[in-house]
Amino acid sequence: MSGPGTPWRLHAVVPRSAANGPGVRYVVWSQGCALGCPGCFNPGTHAAAGSGLVRGAGEVAAEALADAARLEGVTLTGGEPLEQPAAVAAFCAEVRARSSLSVIVLTGFTRAEIEADPARSAAVANADLVVAGRYNARLRLARGLRGSSNKEYWARTGRYSADDLAAVPELEITVGDDATVTFTGMVAPGGEF
Repeated sequence: MSGPGTPWRLHAVVPRSAANGPGVRYVVWSQGCALGCPGCFNPGTHAAAGSGLVRGAGEVAAEALADAARLEGVTLTGGEPLEQPAAVAAFCAEVRARSSLSVIVLTGFTRAEIEADPARSAAVANADLVVAGRYNARLRLARGLRGSSNKEYWARTGRYSADDLAAVPELEITVGDDATVTFTGMVAPGGEF
């Protein structure tokens, strides 16, 4: 299936975050990652089924677009978003067609692996920036949207500079109306995301 109705297995959505890219962003964590990078700090997103839910890519895009006036962009992370390339492609196409929001994709696949796979290439076709490559715990960096220094910035547009990414906070802590505490960013202590 392709298009807005494409099902997307999600781990979590945070409607507003400052620690997942420049500005305030709508962030989607995909559920499922078969890459299994040793030391990954988000293992709860790895199981394909996981505890997440399935939503249509267009439904998720509509939710982000409803708040577009107060957002700089969207960030897709995981798990591994490019293990569900049709959903990511549909989401990004909707966001790009209906707004000026930026799109950032964080993936464990390398640029070469993405470019060699038509489905993954289509998934990032509407991205402004792809942060690509496996996490390497020996090269831990945890800033500028890169968990490790081997991860490559693949600028697909000129929207962001290295300085923009360096300014992204490394950690964000939010407390929800129901008193749920969420840690997110590159150095989420003791929590997932």
